[in-house]
Amino acid sequence: MKIRRELWFGLTFMALIVIGGATVLLRAETITNGHLGLLMLSLVVVAIMLGFPTAFTLMGMGMLFTFLAYDRDWHRTLDLMVQSAYKTMANDVLIAVPLFVFMGYLVERANLIESLFKSLHLALARLPGALAVATLVTCTIFATATGIVGAVVTLMGLLALPAMLRGGYSVPLAAGAITAGGCLGILLPPSVLLIVYGATAGVSVVQLYAGAFFPGLMLSGLYVLYVILIAKLKPQWAPPLSAAERVVPLPPLTQRLASSPTAHALVGLLKGKRNGEVPFSHVLKQLGIVALPAVIYALLALSSYKAVTTVEAEARYDIEEIGASRGSSSGSSSGGLQEPPAEGGLQEPPSEGGLQEPPSEEPAAGAVAEPPGAEAPPAAPAPAAAETAQTTPAGASTRPPPTWWVATFSVLGAITALFYLFLSFARLEIFKMLLASFFPLLLLILSVLGSIVLGLATPTEAAAMGALGGMLLAAAYRRLNFTVLKESVFLTAKTSAMVCWLFVGSAIFSAAFALLGGQALVEEWVLGMNLTKVQFLLLSQVIIFLLGWPLEWTEIIVIFMPIFIPLLDNFGVDPLFFGLLVALNLQTAFLSPPVAMAAFYLKGVSPPHVTLNQIFLGMLPFMGIQVLAIFLLYMWPQIGLWLPQLLYK
Repeated sequence: MKIRRELWFGLTFMALIVIGGATVLLRAETITNGHLGLLMLSLVVVAIMLGFPTAFTLMGMGMLFTFLAYDRDWHRTLDLMVQSAYKTMANDVLIAVPLFVFMGYLVERANLIESLFKSLHLALARLPGALAVATLVTCTIFATATGIVGAVVTLMGLLALPAMLRGGYSVPLAAGAITAGGCLGILLPPSVLLIVYGATAGVSVVQLYAGAFFPGLMLSGLYVLYVILIAKLKPQWAPPLSAAERVVPLPPLTQRLASSPTAHALVGLLKGKRNGEVPFSHVLKQLGIVALPAVIYALLALSSYKAVTTVEAEARYDIEEIGASRGSSSGSSSGGLQEPPAEGGLQEPPSEGGLQEPPSEEPAAGAVAEPPGAEAPPAAPAPAAAETAQTTPAGASTRPPPTWWVATFSVLGAITALFYLFLSFARLEIFKMLLASFFPLLLLILSVLGSIVLGLATPTEAAAMGALGGMLLAAAYRRLNFTVLKESVFLTAKTSAMVCWLFVGSAIFSAAFALLGGQALVEEWVLGMNLTKVQFLLLSQVIIFLLGWPLEWTEIIVIFMPIFIPLLDNFGVDPLFFGLLVALNLQTAFLSPPVAMAAFYLKGVSPPHVTLNQIFLGMLPFMGIQVLAIFLLYMWPQIGLWLPQLLYK
């Protein structure tokens, strides 16, 4: 009865809005179809805020107002609906959605997040606010592996929130770290939001994934810096871990090698190898694990060095340029090269010198007898130049490594050296825990995103690889069974159906809005304001930020992006850059009340004494950090555009 009463209330309220809007429009003297389009847009927003399903609200309103735009012709209205549904079904980009979602649900059920969080909070134990920092790092890794916001927030609410509350952490700080970190899944690839935006705006999903990588890491890094700063300034909000919580138990065989957990692991392993205190196979296995970072660093450095220093394309260009210059110039320089093999013996007699005097009059009038002797010296270096150009494609021509490569591998080399310098037996056990939890995820992330970014596979093909990798990962950790597979398939079908129906409703709504002239009216209004590029970007981002309070990101993308995208050309805004700004901005859609889904996810698994007001209070500073990240991305666009320009342009 309660649901039925709320439904009737919503329908009555919508009917009053329709009647009131129609009355205002009928009394207006300059009513146009564009005003009907704006009325439709307003009704859609109100209906969604009342709780009506977004997809069916868009379809219903779109069909109703399309019927009005077509002068009450149902045949054309139904044709538009069928064409919109077929266009959505034929969109190849959307095939990646169910595959990435399926990968995310399988990885979630592999139960890696518990061991990953435990190993990270031990590895980061000496940092201020170690538990909150470990929470944010875990959320970042899982966001890159799954892209599912609700799952990450729920799991971290079950794992990290009790641990932080037991450690004496402030409830708002703990709740803010979990909700903000969990929302990174809509920005970091493989984000479903970026796929939906790419399909809506006609932007390459591959370039969006490459562009969103560094802004996502920047936002995560800002979160971590904020937590460390708060832990330094307010230690009572994030107390450090006690000595008992930082103890790492050593296996029995390792205890024979180590005089204490803080003893240097490499030295202890070499001594144990000589003394024979433990089996040689155990020592060899431990030494192999210790050598793994150095081996990986060497392989990456050597393989990438050859790739960034070889100049095959430039070598081909030089050869073509030399050949073109030979064929085009027949005067002073290349004439000497062509005359000796072709007619060197025929030109020596003085009788033929007079016949060939006219073409040689350009350099000098009295140089008739000297061409054979004078042109021999320039002929000597020319074959050498040609010989050098021909050896270039074989790999003889190299260039210095670029600055970004030197900087990256210098930092990685310094980290590797520090790893070996401070490698104790306790840290070796933490490293082994990371090997079991973090590196399988890292391998999956690199195989999926690396194949997309490097152009080895399309997003759909990489998503299929990721789905297979998720199944293998769940099987490797003995979590793959019929129940897990059935739940993952069901949730994937549910999420994919929601996205596809949203696209159908968005296509019908956008077509009706354009037919009624609403898009032209909005464009005329915006252009009439004589905005600069900066003012337009500021206005659009403020509107999207405000829309994130009552609406979710799906509704903002499918309803309002078709309105903003046609305006970008008028202000010279790159749709790729605009999409990155929108993706950063829509982080707030999950954190801003009253429709803060992350807060409700966390409240559902938190202890009873944790209130929604405390969760909302903890999310506000992270919303301010998101606004700062948008400002940084606007001031330095290369944060998002450098990688796409490096790889694809």
